[in-house]
Amino acid sequence: MNVTPATDRLVSLDAFRGFTIAAMVLVNNPGDWSNLYSQLAHAEWNGWTFTDWIFPFFLFICGVSMTFSLGHRAEAGDNKPKLLIQLFKRAAIIFLIGFLLNLIPNFNFGTVRIPGVLQRIALCTMLAAPIVVYFNWKQQCGWIVGLLAAYAVLMLLVPVPDVQGRIAAGVLEPGRDFGAYVDRLLLDGHLWAKSKTWDPEGLVSTLPAVCTQLFGVLAGRWLLSNAGRAEKTVWMLLAGLLCLWVGAMLDVVLMPINKSLWTVSFCVFMTGWALLIFGAFYWLIDGSDSSVLREKSRRGLQPFTIYGMNALFIFAFSGLVAKMLGFIKLGDTQTLKAFIYAPIKALPISPVNASLVFAILFNLAMFAIAWFMWKKKWFVKV
Repeated sequence: MNVTPATDRLVSLDAFRGFTIAAMVLVNNPGDWSNLYSQLAHAEWNGWTFTDWIFPFFLFICGVSMTFSLGHRAEAGDNKPKLLIQLFKRAAIIFLIGFLLNLIPNFNFGTVRIPGVLQRIALCTMLAAPIVVYFNWKQQCGWIVGLLAAYAVLMLLVPVPDVQGRIAAGVLEPGRDFGAYVDRLLLDGHLWAKSKTWDPEGLVSTLPAVCTQLFGVLAGRWLLSNAGRAEKTVWMLLAGLLCLWVGAMLDVVLMPINKSLWTVSFCVFMTGWALLIFGAFYWLIDGSDSSVLREKSRRGLQPFTIYGMNALFIFAFSGLVAKMLGFIKLGDTQTLKAFIYAPIKALPISPVNASLVFAILFNLAMFAIAWFMWKKKWFVKV
C-alpha cells in the first residue's frame, strides 16, 4: 500500500462509501452481542435487515470505482493486459490483508479461516476484471444473467450430500446446500468458526457476488455516459425500484432472499437498494442542477465523505482494534473491551441501548482517525 494525495473523485461515491463504512463499524462493534436491535444484526437465515445492506453495498461500490479507475487508465494509454495485471495485484493485496486479519490473534495456519469479507471482495475483483476489461456493457449484462443462471442451477438442481450423508438437490438450509458441500470439500477445517460446515463467504456464492459488483460496473458506465445529471439520477432510481421488485418476485418464485447464500434474489434485491441509496447521494452531492443544494449537501454529508476516502484502512484497522479489545486481558479473565464497556453498561439505560452506545462511541473513535488522516491529506490506497 502507499499513501498518496487525493485525486479528482466522484464525491457522492466517497460519501456513499463512507456511509457504508460507518454502518459496518456500527454493526460490527456492539458492546454486547447478546443485546442488539434486530436491524443491527444479520437476518438469521432467510430475509434481510439493515445490516444485510452493507456487504453488497461494498461490492457495488467496488464495481462503480472499477469503471472510473479503468476509464482513467484507458485515457493514460494502458493496454488491457496491463490493466488486468494491476487489478489482479490490487485484489491479491486485499485478499492478503483479509487473510492476515483472520490469522490474528492465534496465527494458527492449520485452522485459520480462509474466506472472509476482504477475501470475497478480492475474488470478485479478480473474476470481474476480465469481464470489465474485455466486454462491452451488453456483454456484461449477458455475463450477469449467465452467472446468476449457473448459480441457480447448481444450487437448485445438483444433488449433494450434507454432513450426515443425506443426498438431495435444492436444499437451501445451513450446511445442506451445494455451496456448503463445495466449501467442505475444498476448505474443510478453514471455514467460519461458528458453523464449521459452511461459510457465508464461501466459494460458490462468490458467483452471484461477482454479479453485484458487475451491477456496480454498469452503474459506473451510466455515470460516465453523456446523459445529463438529472437523467442519470432518475434512471438510477428507476432501475433501483425495478431491481427491488424483481428481487422480491425472485424471493417468491425462485430462491429466498438470503445473504449467507447470496441468492439470486438477494443479489438483485440488494442492487436495488444500492441504486436507490447511491442515487440519493449522487443527486444531493453531484447530480442536482442547484449549485446551492450541491454545496449544502457536500458540507452536510462531509463526515461520510471523510470516512469514505480511507475506507479500506478504516475497515482493516477497526477490525484489528476490535480483535485486540477482545484479546488483551486485564488480569486473569477481564478483557480490555469488558473494562471499557463496564461504565457504559452501568448507566441507567437498557442493555440493548448500552450496547448501542458502545458501538456509537467506537464509531466516533474510528471517525476521529479518519478525520485526522483527512486533515493530514493521508489517503491509503492499494
